[in-house]
Amino acid sequence: MTHAELAVPFIALSLVMLGAGVLRRRPTARWWWATGLTMLALMVLTVVFDSIMIAADLFRYGDGQISGVRIWLAPVEDLTWPVVAALALPGLALLLGDPGEEP
Repeated sequence: MTHAELAVPFIALSLVMLGAGVLRRRPTARWWWATGLTMLALMVLTVVFDSIMIAADLFRYGDGQISGVRIWLAPVEDLTWPVVAALALPGLALLLGDPGEEP
């Protein structure tokens, strides 16, 4: 199983959570900006620190498990997890928050 195949159910679940939260609470443009900037920051940090760890030879990826597309030294598949976190956690916050309160 490749990293991309492993990521599909997690991405799908995070999109469902975000979609349900958005339908329930209707977040403002400010909320969307904050969520997008958080996702961008998590992705940048992932690329930087994964690349440092790969350069230090702390771990390696099998060639058959990744697509071969890299950003710096980090495989693009590593960006799945910050994207999932940046979608699922705000979606969960929307679902659990008070419907009358502005997100």
